[in-house]
Parts: sequence; structure tokens; C-alpha cells
Amino acid sequence: MTQTTTLSIAALQERVEAIFLKAGLNGVQAGALARVIVAGERDACKSHGIYRIEGALRTVKAGKVKPDAVPELDGNEGSAIVKVNAKGGFANPAFELGVPALAERARKLGIAALVINDCTHFSALWPEVEAVTSEGLAGLVMCPSYATVAPTGGNKPLLGTNPFAFGWPRPNGSPYVFDFATSVAARGEIELHRRAGKQLPEGWAIDADGNPTTDPEAALAGAMLPFGGHKGSAIGTMIELLAGIMIGDLTSPEVLDYLGTTTLAPFHGELIIAMSPEAFAKGRPGDPFARAETLFEAIVGQGARLPSQRRFVARTKSETEGITLTAAEVGQLDHLLEKGLDAIA
Repeated sequence: MTQTTTLSIAALQERVEAIFLKAGLNGVQAGALARVIVAGERDACKSHGIYRIEGALRTVKAGKVKPDAVPELDGNEGSAIVKVNAKGGFANPAFELGVPALAERARKLGIAALVINDCTHFSALWPEVEAVTSEGLAGLVMCPSYATVAPTGGNKPLLGTNPFAFGWPRPNGSPYVFDFATSVAARGEIELHRRAGKQLPEGWAIDADGNPTTDPEAALAGAMLPFGGHKGSAIGTMIELLAGIMIGDLTSPEVLDYLGTTTLAPFHGELIIAMSPEAFAKGRPGDPFARAETLFEAIVGQGARLPSQRRFVARTKSETEGITLTAAEVGQLDHLLEKGLDAIA
């Protein structure tokens, strides 16, 4: 039987945060990164859990992210656009800094946007969109990545995996949330297949010559494909425009040029849009939250599952029973805590 260790959420948070502090991150950066990584483990999203620590530290060691950055909030309170300069640090502390101002302005104006510039991003978007829904607001979150996805009909990487998330608040339950890459699968999923020695499903990727492949090594050397063919390709392009060009930050090809590799976390910007359902529905019949529940009940009533339900079940279990890690995972955490950046090749 494989040996395992179960930690409380708080204990894992403390351990992951200590790893980042050991590696030279300041408290602002370390705390925010640990929170999002532990959220991945808590919700049984292994591809965005402690697996991501090494990539974050590798990016620090390469000098492509500032471990001591302190994000800065733009003080223009009269605008619907909240801006945070991450100052070359990770996106997560910049997001945490900007959310209160975003929520305040969205409630006041009906809609507001948070723009994060000059940040390194490595995490899922659902923790961020859930932070918006926890304020009673609907939210959209998006960002580019580095060029690893071929547009439909193309044969070379051009677009990023370009994740896109949406959340709707539910007053008496977990929010309606989806978060997905606009590629067929997240790049982390292909890396996990490679590590496990497993072949990819057909239709996920092409090799360096533009031919379909199920070999994860060949896929990582070639390009991933957008989900839904031309539809995913168009959405991925939209995200390059809105969360790259429109906010004055890097597009996915520019990110790859800057980094020179896909082994580091990408450096770009991020766009978060928050909307007040009450403000949009004002003057019209019906409560928007009650009407949304009618829709959700109809979906579930047909035997369908709302997105993120498995995450929320896993979250409840983790909150009551803790998070279980394998001996190898615990050993890696111990190694990173002992060695810091020296543990990273």
C-alpha cells in the first residue's frame, strides 16, 4: 500500500508558504502563491496544486519574475477600470490587492474591470473568479499565455492556452463557475501525461511537423490544438486581443519571445470584469438570482451536472478530512523547504 500523509488545509498552506519564503519571496508574494496552490490541492485539481511550485521557483531562479515585488494599485477612483501594476511579480498578490476596489466600483457603477499589468501567471483562474462571485458579482477572467497552440488550420504554435473563466454568485450555495483553457487541454495536463508515461487522446496535439500525435513528448515539442476547432481558435484570439493588446500587455507570441522557453511561468497581463446582476436587471421584473436558480434547477433536472461540482465536493471533503498527499509529494515538499532555489535545476 502506498504511504500517504493527510494535512489540514491550514497546515499545507503553512508548509507551501514556508517553501516560497525559503526561496526568497517576500510575504506578499509567498502568501498569495501558497493560497492558490493549496486551493488546487483542496479542490483535487492536481494539475494546479503543489505540482506548480517547481515551475514558479524555476521562474524565480531564471530571473524572469521579481520575488520581492510589491504590487501597486492605481488611485483613479472615478474610473470603472481598476489598474494594478504587479511590478514584475506574480499575478496572485496583484489580484488580491485589486479585488476590493473592483467590487466596490462594480457595485457602484454596475460594471467594472480590473487590469493587471506586468505579472507572471501560473495558476488556474477559478480561484479568482470565485473571489468575484463571493462579492455577489458575476465575473469574467481571462489572460493569454505563451505561444503553444496552433490556430485552426495552422501548423505552428501561435496562440496561448488562453484560459477563460466565468462565475455567477448563488446566495445559498457554491457559485456557478467554469474555467477552461481554450486549447483542448491545459498544457499541465500534457506534462502530467508525459510524467506518467501515458499517451494523449487523439485530437489534442500536433508534432513539430504539423502531424497529429498522441505522444506527449512530441506534443510538447509541437503544438496543442484549440478546443472546438475554429470556435476555440476564435475565442483564443479574442483573449489575445482583450487581455493582451487592449490592456497594453504582451500577447502569447511576445511572451514566448521574452521567455525563450515554455518551461517558465508566462509573463503577461490579465483582465477581470465584474458585473452586478441587480444593477443590470434593475427596473425589469423578477429577481436575477432567483431566475438563475430556476435555470440551474432545470439543467440538473435533466440529469446534467453543473460545472465545478466535483471541485466543490472535493473541497467539502478536504475541509472536513484534510488533504492527502503521497509519500513522494511530501518528500518533494520537504526537499524544496530544505534546499529552496538550490533544489531547482
